[in-house]
Amino acid sequence: ECSLSHGGILFLDEMPEFSRHVLEVLRQPLESGVVTIGRSKQVFTFPARILLIGSCNPCPCR
Repeated sequence: ECSLSHGGILFLDEMPEFSRHVLEVLRQPLESGVVTIGRSKQVFTFPARILLIGSCNPCPCR
């Protein structure tokens, strides 16, 4: 998704519903601007210059 959003916006709806691991994995592409994937003796690098936007609903307890 990061590479598909290259040059645009990656929108995460209901951001608190994503696991902490998923959000931490997004850190590297946001900082470096590339996604590197290693599969079966090959390494692929894709561009990923994106603007990450997340949304969430207000807490229902208020």
